[in-house]
Amino acid sequence: MRLRLRSRLGRCQPQPMGLGSMPARPCVVITRPTAGPAYEFPQNPGHLPQPMSGLIAIIERRPEAAFAAFLALHLVIWTALPALLYPNLPLDLIEALTYGREWQLGYDKLPPLPWWLVELVYRMVGHDVAYYALAQIAVVLAFAIVWLTARELVGAVGALVAVLILDGLHYFHFTAAKFNHDVIQLPLWALAGYAFHAALRRGRMGHWVLLGCAIGVALWAKYFVIVLAAPLALFLLLDRQARPALATAGPYIALALALLIMAPHLVWLVRNDFLPFAYASARAAPSRGILDHVLHPLVFALGQLAFLLPALAIAAAVIWPQPKGEDAAMPGAAKADAFDRRIVTLLAFGPAATTVAISALSGRGAIAMWGYPLWLFLGLWIVLHARTAIEPARLGRIAAAWAGVFVLFAVVFAASYSVLPAIDHRYRAVFYPGDRLADELARRFRAATGRPLTYVIGSMWDGGNVAHYAPEQPRVLIDGDWRRAPWIDLGDVRSKGAVVVWTGSADPSGKEGGIDPTVMPVGLRAVAGDAQIQPPFTLPFRRGDRVLTVGWAILRPQPAFARH
Repeated sequence: MRLRLRSRLGRCQPQPMGLGSMPARPCVVITRPTAGPAYEFPQNPGHLPQPMSGLIAIIERRPEAAFAAFLALHLVIWTALPALLYPNLPLDLIEALTYGREWQLGYDKLPPLPWWLVELVYRMVGHDVAYYALAQIAVVLAFAIVWLTARELVGAVGALVAVLILDGLHYFHFTAAKFNHDVIQLPLWALAGYAFHAALRRGRMGHWVLLGCAIGVALWAKYFVIVLAAPLALFLLLDRQARPALATAGPYIALALALLIMAPHLVWLVRNDFLPFAYASARAAPSRGILDHVLHPLVFALGQLAFLLPALAIAAAVIWPQPKGEDAAMPGAAKADAFDRRIVTLLAFGPAATTVAISALSGRGAIAMWGYPLWLFLGLWIVLHARTAIEPARLGRIAAAWAGVFVLFAVVFAASYSVLPAIDHRYRAVFYPGDRLADELARRFRAATGRPLTYVIGSMWDGGNVAHYAPEQPRVLIDGDWRRAPWIDLGDVRSKGAVVVWTGSADPSGKEGGIDPTVMPVGLRAVAGDAQIQPPFTLPFRRGDRVLTVGWAILRPQPAFARH
């Protein structure tokens, strides 16, 4: 097959020519290579089992339908598993509901977008299963965008394979069961990658606009977007075929739009002394010397490689065994030229390399869970560089490898929350008796004061569970620290009263979890030192043999504190 690459300087829109016509604003348009005839799959693969052969034939004929079925299966299974196995919401969702209801432009930990979305889902649906569905909707949206990007380069079947490889990462199911800032990054980063590639290949202003919007909104999800934006900018500066785009308005429109979308939160950051950055700094291990400039990035890189092993097991079927004869060239890859390959390489490895480089330069550790969005285009990169025809037998091996990994993750997830708790007796937050704790405290507060429970003072976990599960949906003064919840009016807390709560869990041996239920923790005394400590009580965990010991106090309503 002969490939011919053509580059030209064209016009953004066709213009009629005439004596009085003005030249149109130039833009860079780089066309793809012309390709030969489409590849014909063998009609009889021969060495596939008959049921598998029939399934593969369907995938070949209707890859779009196969991809839709994959998305539906992923969405249903990974929504159902946590919904069935988690009797209590995990910490990330309790936190999201606690913060989201306050509708602030910023918080002390992270940007607000995921918490706003959880609050919207609560108001529209109001059932816990919706939060698990929200996480998987974000995942399948990311898959769909990656598939659209890949289809133009490796065809519909190749794009499906690229996403199947991606599904081998636990980031997209096992640890994405809970919706959080890491999960919401996935569709936004995928959209940015799609838009960046399309903008460079087609030169359309709409794609630059889409890129700016994706990057801008991604900042509202997590500040980690910097490790995506930085390599994209460097690529524009350093790549010889990308650099001409800088002579057009597109990149500058994208930058302006991104900054415009970010502006409200950036202003909030400045006014609040970049408060969330202290949280990020506390999570990343500090540098203790020159050795950490090597160890920390190395540990992160090795951890990511370990996480990638299931995905690489699926990818192995793409490249092994090596094809022979006419199958040695992959027709789908003929749609992509060297420029496409460089863009995909950037998207597949640029953010990860940037993360490692920052860790090496600063000597600080990088959190393993930061890897969520780093590998979105790895599957496409593998398919694009494999240069093997995805003929029926190979497609069958890929599908079998993916199915094995998919089932393995699902079985391990189910066992982790159904079988293992009876064996290891390990604390699991999703077995916490949040609903029973909330009902008990709300009932006792009403009995003691004759008023509904409006405020709860406690940790994010204890207080957040009470806030979510109590009928009155009280607000939380987090850790009893007004700086963590500046939207709370302390005068209103005094006026309406509050429950103060602190807890500890006991293991099967009866050992307490390090608390005295009759003594209020020091951190809570600043705002509730005069609260009346009540007799402690215990609650069994929703599953397993752990017991929750509850210390609590009543801050009685004092209407004199009400503002007039």
